[in-house]
Amino acid sequence: MNKSSPWNKGKLVGQKAPLKLHEIWSIRIRLELSNNIRDLALFNLSIDSKLRSCDLVKIRVRDISHGSQIEKRAMIMQQKTAQPVRFEITDKTRKALSAWIEHDGLLSDDFLFKSRVNKTNHISTRQYARIVKSWVEEIGLDPMTYGTHSMRRTKATLIYKRTKNIRAIQLLLGHTKLESTVRYLGIEVDDALEMAEMTEA
Repeated sequence: MNKSSPWNKGKLVGQKAPLKLHEIWSIRIRLELSNNIRDLALFNLSIDSKLRSCDLVKIRVRDISHGSQIEKRAMIMQQKTAQPVRFEITDKTRKALSAWIEHDGLLSDDFLFKSRVNKTNHISTRQYARIVKSWVEEIGLDPMTYGTHSMRRTKATLIYKRTKNIRAIQLLLGHTKLESTVRYLGIEVDDALEMAEMTEA
């Protein structure tokens, strides 16, 4: 294959759907029951952080902790925009991260999610995509409909549906333009459909 070929050549590409609340819990419970400590930490952090995969996989222990304490909030410099973005780390995520760090004996400078091939490096975005695929398949979802961007969109979409505060979502996603947030979440389309569903003709 030509190295200059786009990754999506010949593939069906579209905006990946966010997870619904019951789907989040279905995945979370399966990971807990299977005692998959790493994936539980990765899943919870992916939902909370709302980061692109390229930023998520590069997180180091020091980025989300102070000493042995997991912070309630963290800040990451985004690769795509070179702008910082802050995110919350909920109680359940802090517990999952603490368990993973202790289990794997991670140090402050270590990547949170190390490659199993090269322990000095982090998991690749491809590996993360494969992990996400396994999560959605486990609960019977179509992996063509969901992907790593589903993780990024999930909490943002839930917050928007609850608050309708598009400016807050823009800040949480680290978008420089409000229009980008509107397009990213498909908000205008969703709102139009909701209004249509409530209107009898």
